[in-house]
Amino acid sequence: MVAANRYIVGVPKEIKNNEFRIALTPGGARMLSDSGHEVLIEAGAGLGSGFTDEEYRMEGARVLPSASEVWERAELILKVKEPLPSEYGYFRENQIVFTYLHLAAAADLAHALVQKKVTGIAYETIQQPGGGLPLLTPMSEVAGRMSVQIGAHYLERFYGGRGILLGGVPGVPPADVIILGGGIVGTNAAKMALGLGANVVIVERSGDRVRYIDDVFGGRVKTLMSSPYNIAGAVQTADLLIGAVLIPGARAPKLVSEEMVKRMKKGAVIVDVAIDQGGSIETIDRVTTHSDPIYEKHGVIHYAVANMPGAVPRTSTLALTNATLPYVMELADKGFEIAIRDNAMLRLGVNTHQGNITYQAVAEAVGLPYVSIADYHKSPLPLIT
Repeated sequence: MVAANRYIVGVPKEIKNNEFRIALTPGGARMLSDSGHEVLIEAGAGLGSGFTDEEYRMEGARVLPSASEVWERAELILKVKEPLPSEYGYFRENQIVFTYLHLAAAADLAHALVQKKVTGIAYETIQQPGGGLPLLTPMSEVAGRMSVQIGAHYLERFYGGRGILLGGVPGVPPADVIILGGGIVGTNAAKMALGLGANVVIVERSGDRVRYIDDVFGGRVKTLMSSPYNIAGAVQTADLLIGAVLIPGARAPKLVSEEMVKRMKKGAVIVDVAIDQGGSIETIDRVTTHSDPIYEKHGVIHYAVANMPGAVPRTSTLALTNATLPYVMELADKGFEIAIRDNAMLRLGVNTHQGNITYQAVAEAVGLPYVSIADYHKSPLPLIT
């Protein structure tokens, strides 16, 4: 069925270091094309995830040779990661950019979107009535599981780690894995760590979540209520420390101080999954990349790659687009105004619009005024119920 609204949808190639995901599969291109929308794909954009240009052409997309051509023509830009400074020059007024934005930790990007009056819709702040984050969940699942694989890898002596096997062997104790946060990232990390035979502790601030974790894991995961005292004690025992905290749209809280890190075991490993929201470990003072992923501080290995799922792009692309495509179709078929009127969850994803920050936690983090998206509508917008 052809939609009443017609959009030009553009998908540029991701340019973040070793980022091989793509924001739209050939199947998604077919759905958009069948609805009457024009789909533009930058040449080679899907290769990292195993999708060829010919596959996109076969599903009704046009393949353009450069990113600039995609950005210049498209009204709705689909990406995986936030635009980088080299892409800011492509922004134009009333263009919609739908991606992971993480603006609370990217003030320069927030200012650029506001200055160019771009509508920025963030995957990570689309929220369900119960507080779930449906477009963050699939990548949190991937990152949580990867964090344990990565931690086990860097615990090897060759990389400066303690030289221990995560699960131990008969007669030799397993490693101690401490996970800060019992949400999607934390529980998926716990599954992997348990599967490898490690001792696992989750530190969580919600009593209800602690009871849920205890129930789901049948007591095999130890739980601690989050407090500075409990965190300090747990961190000191860690062979592998995983930062897995999240406050939707806001900067991650600094839960682990430099003094706590100084008291960690030499050769222990920290993997901070929250780095794309600023990180929860004080000694993680810079974002690392897949090509240069770690550094050592106070004898502890720090891993702070902001696009961890980009290392497994086929799995990640399929998982992400399964979740994002319904929202993409709604935006394209209905148009922005009607889509956010009809879908309160999607409306919470709008972080910038017509020169303003429209998500309060982002406004507070970047020091810009907050304007409610509801202020742009003459009639009241329905709330999430």
